[in-house]
Amino acid sequence: MIRINLLPHREEKRKARRQQFYVLLGLVAVLAAVIWFLGFSVVNRQIAVQNEKNEFLKREIASLNKEIDEIKKIQEQTNALLSRKRVIEALQANRTETVHLFNELAKQVPEGIYLRSLVQTGPKIAISGYAQSNARITTLMNNLDESPLLEQSTLIETKSEAVANRRLNAFSITTTITRQTAAPTGKK
Repeated sequence: MIRINLLPHREEKRKARRQQFYVLLGLVAVLAAVIWFLGFSVVNRQIAVQNEKNEFLKREIASLNKEIDEIKKIQEQTNALLSRKRVIEALQANRTETVHLFNELAKQVPEGIYLRSLVQTGPKIAISGYAQSNARITTLMNNLDESPLLEQSTLIETKSEAVANRRLNAFSITTTITRQTAAPTGKK
C-alpha cells in the first residue's frame, strides 16, 4: 500500500481559502468604503444644493422686503396726495359758499337789524348784532329758517343794551349752512 501524505495538500487548500477570505474581506472593506464615500458625497452635495437654495431664498426675501417697504412708502404718499386732493375738492366745491352766504344774509336780514359779527366754524355760523326790537330778531330767525342756504337757527341770547344813547337789543344766533350738492344734469 502506498501511503500518501495529504497534510501538505490540505494545508495548501487552507492557505488558499484563507487568502481568498482575506481578499474577499479586503474587497468587501473597499466596497464598503466606496459605498460610504459615495453616500457621504451624495449627502454633502444635497446639503450644499439646499444651502444654495436657502441663500437664494434669503436674497430674494430681502429684495422683496425692500420692495414692500418701497410700496408702503408709495402707498403713504398716495394716501397723503389723495387726502390733499379731497381737501382741495372740498374747497373747490364750497369756494362760492361765502359769496352765497353773504348774498343770502343781505336778503334775509330785515330792517332794524345791525350785524356786529359773523363767525363760521365748519357748517356752524354764529351771528351777533343789535336789533331795534325782539320782533325783528324773530323775523330774522324765521327768514334764516326759510332760506335755502341756512337752517336750524337758534337764539342763544338776547339782552337790552344802550348803544350811542339808544336802547337796542343785543342778540346772538347760531345757524347751520346746508351744503349745496351739484344737481344732476340729466333730465327724466
